[in-house]
Amino acid sequence: MHIQRIGSQPSVKGPSEWFTGTVRIDPLFQAPDPALVQGASVTFEPGARTAWHTHPLGQTLIVTAGCGWVQREGGLIEEVRPGDVVWFQPAEKHWHGATPTTAMTHIAIQEKLDGKVVEWMEQVSDEQYRA
Repeated sequence: MHIQRIGSQPSVKGPSEWFTGTVRIDPLFQAPDPALVQGASVTFEPGARTAWHTHPLGQTLIVTAGCGWVQREGGLIEEVRPGDVVWFQPAEKHWHGATPTTAMTHIAIQEKLDGKVVEWMEQVSDEQYRA
């Protein structure tokens, strides 16, 4: 058994290569090999969002605070609120983040495939975000 104590892992700022706006990532867990799962709490300030990306084994988001938006490529922007759970299929191109006026926090859970959990792509443009 291992207990990960709150505050034992520092918060990090979401890198501008992967995010637009102010984003804080709080690592929660990364299971040791041979397990594949990892998770983090991610907080998006109003207007902040991820770049387009995919996950080789999919991703689960559990919204814990605020109000956010999620979108898969070719789909509509969907609003999400605390308690909502979002599943993105493996290799499904998508983005997620806060609304223009409200911050949003979610827990993101994904698994590694050959040591990789995400494939980052282009930024979500302001036009795509406001669509």
